[in-house]
Amino acid sequence: MNERFRLGVDIGGTFTDAVLLSERSGAIRIAKVPSTPSDPSRGFLNAVERILTDADVAPDAVSYLVHGTTVATNSLIEGKTPRTAFITTEGFRDMLEIGRQVRPTLYDVHFEKPRPLVPRNLCFEVKERLDARGGVLEPLDETRVHEIARTLAEQDVVSVAVCLLHGYLNPVHERRIGELLRARNQDLVISLSSEVCPEFREYFRASTTIINACVRPVLARYLEDIEHRLRGRGMTAELLIMQSSGGVLTFETGAEKPAYMVESGPAAGVIVANWIAGELGHANVLSFDMGGTTAKVGLILDGQPRVTKEYEVGAQANPGTGQARASGYPIRTPVIDLVEIGAGGGSVAWVDSGGILRVGPQSAGADPAPICYGQGGGEPTITDANLTLGRLDPGYFLGGEMGLSVDAARDGIVRRCAEPMGFDAVACANGIVEIANAAMTNALRVMTVQRGYDPRDLVMVAFGGAGPLHANRLCEEMQIGLLIVPPSPGTASALGLLVTDLKHEFSRTRIMEEGEEDLDEINRLFAAMEAEGRAVLQREGLADENISFVRQVEMRYAGQSHELAVDFPKGEATAGTLASLRERFHADHDRAYGHGYADEPTELVNFRLSALGSIRKPRMREVAAHTGPVSEAGKGVRQVYFGAAGEFVETPVYDRGRLGAGHRFDGPAIVEEMDSTTLVLPGYGVEVDHYGNLLISPAG
Repeated sequence: MNERFRLGVDIGGTFTDAVLLSERSGAIRIAKVPSTPSDPSRGFLNAVERILTDADVAPDAVSYLVHGTTVATNSLIEGKTPRTAFITTEGFRDMLEIGRQVRPTLYDVHFEKPRPLVPRNLCFEVKERLDARGGVLEPLDETRVHEIARTLAEQDVVSVAVCLLHGYLNPVHERRIGELLRARNQDLVISLSSEVCPEFREYFRASTTIINACVRPVLARYLEDIEHRLRGRGMTAELLIMQSSGGVLTFETGAEKPAYMVESGPAAGVIVANWIAGELGHANVLSFDMGGTTAKVGLILDGQPRVTKEYEVGAQANPGTGQARASGYPIRTPVIDLVEIGAGGGSVAWVDSGGILRVGPQSAGADPAPICYGQGGGEPTITDANLTLGRLDPGYFLGGEMGLSVDAARDGIVRRCAEPMGFDAVACANGIVEIANAAMTNALRVMTVQRGYDPRDLVMVAFGGAGPLHANRLCEEMQIGLLIVPPSPGTASALGLLVTDLKHEFSRTRIMEEGEEDLDEINRLFAAMEAEGRAVLQREGLADENISFVRQVEMRYAGQSHELAVDFPKGEATAGTLASLRERFHADHDRAYGHGYADEPTELVNFRLSALGSIRKPRMREVAAHTGPVSEAGKGVRQVYFGAAGEFVETPVYDRGRLGAGHRFDGPAIVEEMDSTTLVLPGYGVEVDHYGNLLISPAG
């Protein structure tokens, strides 16, 4: 039997990563190529061709390919979306203009709301009305829908979002509008809120549906183009795309619901951190992913990544605290909970008008890239600072494939930062790194301490091209006792694409006050969602034994405006089930907010279900035990600057490919590999485990 392979491709802001996994042996090959922001599909195909050529693997030997992409998000941020219209209930046309009362900075009189994705002249009202239980108060005015359909054709509208008042309870009018629009124009792309996001809160549901409508033609065209090119090269693999909640969808399903793909790439990083830590027996984990553009922190509890629906596409990043609330477009689809900040290897260092050194959130990205790349970049970055401090080998970047210029990096730091502030290059470079570290430490606090979790109870898994360079310092600051750096950390997110399952999300809003819960309705809701999920997975080729479901219910105290998700047990709902749910909710509320009220009445609000289709996952491959002293893995010594010492320190450098299971050594140390460099601080020890992970902890 011919050997079969799985391929994961993750497009980042600076590099596009590919991981090729042998299904028979578990052997992994990696490749990195520069991203192509002007046309991400070029970088994708370059990575595929590069890794298949290097591995001498024929395209038809790939059994399935999984892709992580930010195409959906980028098209919204850059305003490169097709002409989209919005149809809503009469009287709600200005919903998008009004938005919300909240603002990211309370006293900023210059703040401007994000421009609505649909201009007001393409927002249409239709006469109809449902009551709060889904009953028809006023029938749909179909004549008005025909008028709107004619206007859409005259305006060359490509896509339309439909969101009617209480449409989440009864989709009859939304579906009829869809039928009438399609009868007029078969090519019109239509997104119904009752299918995309069947939950209450009109503005959030409308925003989610509009995001789906705006991006759907873009993502469909992108995926069709990739599929066409791959098929033309002889690849017959099943094509899957990562979604924001941590599962994968087929290209076909993903093209229909792109709102579920907004955090496609970053989600894969949390998944791989959970997989790695789980293989080592750790269930409570911090995921730290630092690439070329951003740094992302995720939290995993009891072996499950935290998932949120409080997410905004295109939100501004505040230094150290992640996205600023109300600065982007809200979306109500499940997203792996991440704190993301503009602190990546390519983040630009600059001096503000007050003479203060700042880092990010602007990034040099892949074009023009950091100064040291020699590709025309003129702004100093975190990578330039690390190179100036001796933490990177200028002759071994990407395994020696790309040379870096220390002199150019130093000169750029002097010209742009050091001279205006009256510092020398080294002090300024150290300042750049420490400012970035402080911002990332603050992001870690947001994800842990501010949410009621003690970071000392967690382990950290660090990856991304720049993550292992900074992670040890962050663990020191947060008193995290164990840092895990997996093999090939620079391409770990691409590996995460290959260790997840097919996943479909479903939700229904039914508000039930404590003591008035309808057990029959609850059981009916979950049964209907399970049937829908099972049918979708079966269409995708999953057998019943590989299908499972995870239930949750979102609860709140009566009168609250925000909910907490609580796991809902399998089986028939009973009075005992509801009693245990309330106990869990009180405890979770106390942990999250510092107070709980066991005597206060609660409400059930949203019922959620994840339908999972299990895909056979690889096992972590063991590495050979060491046969000689760790010195045999040495590459020599290098002068590396450490801020605590205030000077350059002679530091041993190790070749990670020559480290064997059981090797131990102490910091200060540098560990180099093709796609990343790990910095070990003085006072820390390193052990290589039987999977080749670097386990870094305080010495002794």
